[in-house]
Amino acid sequence: MRKIAFIGTGGTMSSLGADSLDILDYGRHERRLDAPAIAAAVPELAQVADVRAVAFRAVESSAMDFAVWHELAALCTDLARDPDLAGIVIGHGTATLEETAYALDLTLKLDIPVVMVGSQRPLNGLSSDAPSNLLGAVRVAADPASRGRGVLVALNDEIQAARDVAKTSTARLQTFRTPDFGILGQVDGPHVRYYRRSERRHMPDTEFDVAALAAVPRVDIVLSYAGADGTAARAFVAAGARGLVQAAFAPGMSTGAEFEALREAVAAGIAVVLATRVGSGVAIDGERVRAGGVIGADNLSPWKARILLALALTRTADAGEIRRMFATY
Repeated sequence: MRKIAFIGTGGTMSSLGADSLDILDYGRHERRLDAPAIAAAVPELAQVADVRAVAFRAVESSAMDFAVWHELAALCTDLARDPDLAGIVIGHGTATLEETAYALDLTLKLDIPVVMVGSQRPLNGLSSDAPSNLLGAVRVAADPASRGRGVLVALNDEIQAARDVAKTSTARLQTFRTPDFGILGQVDGPHVRYYRRSERRHMPDTEFDVAALAAVPRVDIVLSYAGADGTAARAFVAAGARGLVQAAFAPGMSTGAEFEALREAVAAGIAVVLATRVGSGVAIDGERVRAGGVIGADNLSPWKARILLALALTRTADAGEIRRMFATY
């Protein structure tokens, strides 16, 4: 049996509804289990790995931020000092799971698999996906083929890359998707099968080291919409933002007034990155965008572009270097 650490951070996987039919508004009860209790509720785990449950604390998905990611990264690093540990599974709420996964993918320096998992239904809900998702994630973390693939996300018997995966539905079990590229692999019963790799740099081979950082620079997201006049961009700059990510119209457009506000931000030394609000495809940073000093996010979602930009700003404020990072990660 390979030793796997299971870190519980809360989320739907840890939640209990009033009864088996309480599968949507269960959070109102604030009844949550820690990692040891979750593992105990899935006794089948003992058939596939030596699972060591690690209590972290219950953190709402909406409360996740760089401070919590820093704590999680430190905990994973500490656990990995055990030479017998084969992998780490992190239970997480699904609302920001993709963001936590990408933040860890950019900052962890581990060569063992790290797998993020969550569920769409509470542990005691009818047809809960929590037990099967957790079992699948443990299988993925224990499989030697999972090494060297960066942080992975495993739900619904599918394995996805932290960089590319997105939550696409509020309640459906098949919510996590990779729109442009598809899954990396699948979990079929006891079999973990991979079919492709991500070509972008990921854990542990990144240039970001946040172990000694107390905080990262503030980066905010500006959402484009019909009639946007740049007020949001100017307000974020006034609040102290060192970087802005524009969630632009596809394929990379904004209103004239909003673009003018972003040009002002660039002139003030603020790093501005162009993403799109549609969830698929590359943000086209054409001649006008580049002339304005704006950096293309490639196909990263605005929220993942925010994470990469914040980490980039811990190393440099040079636009050329930041552009290189967005073409690399």
